[in-house]
Amino acid sequence: MKRCPTCNQTFEEEWLSFCTRDGTTLVEESIDANQPPPTILAPPQADAAQPTWVTPSADLPSSSPQWSQPTPIWQPPPPPAYAQPESKSLATAAMVIGIVGVTVGWLCLGPIPGIAAIIMGAVAISQIKKTPDRVGGKPMAVVGVVTGSVTVLIYAGIMIFYIVVLIAANS
Repeated sequence: MKRCPTCNQTFEEEWLSFCTRDGTTLVEESIDANQPPPTILAPPQADAAQPTWVTPSADLPSSSPQWSQPTPIWQPPPPPAYAQPESKSLATAAMVIGIVGVTVGWLCLGPIPGIAAIIMGAVAISQIKKTPDRVGGKPMAVVGVVTGSVTVLIYAGIMIFYIVVLIAANS
């Protein structure tokens, strides 16, 4: 059982954390069989507004008088702070450079984009393992490492092919 320390109202719901009347944090209450239950006192009415009689005017569509109720004093607690979005920039850069190295890197750049993609992807994966709550993008980092490796393997194969052809031509 939980109790509001301000208005002494008790609540049976275990999931409830705040008083529904005034928003005060509820406290756990232990029930003692020898002790009488606490007396519930009415909240002080010093600063609370009383209902007032509103006479019909030109603003109101109805000609009958109405009671206006005071606005409630209690406000719900603020929402929890949102987590910062994950940083995916290094993983994204590794993926983009790896794809560029595989597709158009053969025109003039050689294996340099592949090597850069492997290094950036490895650093991104390392950062993701150390701080997974702040750094994300593991699939993109893996794509960067894989495409960079493919690029380096293609250039290694081309170099081996040229060496074999040169040796065969010289003999």
